[in-house]
Amino acid sequence: MTAPYTFDVFSSLDGYGAASADWTGYWGKQGPELLDRRLALYGEGQRMVFGANTYRAFAQMLATSTEDSDVRDPWVTRMRNLPTTVVSRTLEGPLDWPDATVVSGDAVDVVARLKEESDVPLRSHGSLSMNRALMAAGLVDRLQVTLFPVITGRTGLDPVFRGAADFDLELIEARTLDGHIQELIYRPRLH
Repeated sequence: MTAPYTFDVFSSLDGYGAASADWTGYWGKQGPELLDRRLALYGEGQRMVFGANTYRAFAQMLATSTEDSDVRDPWVTRMRNLPTTVVSRTLEGPLDWPDATVVSGDAVDVVARLKEESDVPLRSHGSLSMNRALMAAGLVDRLQVTLFPVITGRTGLDPVFRGAADFDLELIEARTLDGHIQELIYRPRLH
């Protein structure tokens, strides 16, 4: 049996993974239910999988953050301490990440092998282009979108599904957090 792979992503209503201007982390909409849910999700045994750009962004955010910033929320600390595979043709280890391994090669090949070999589920937070390729290859078992109630039409960065293939999505689970944030978990299938 292969390990399940979850593509976990935050998004604005209009499909952006981040925004510039005066938006803060979580677009300023986080509350205790969201933070507790994230902590519980990352408390389970699993292996993280990142592309090089996402690893670099997380490492830089953590290095320049203070103890009081959103970047240091307990779930992020827990995520950082999970075993991690960074797929990259440019990075070399060791990385400034407690239990990270760099694997060179095509992400589709690397993740297909990880799914066969891993004793624990696989999860990726972010890594948009890598996860779009993994979805197209049929390697993503669950697409977990945390949808924040904002539209960032002028300031949106990182379109989550720009250039993605077409998919049918089967809703597996849905919940509302803090009265306004939607967590939607889908099973994606190429259309």
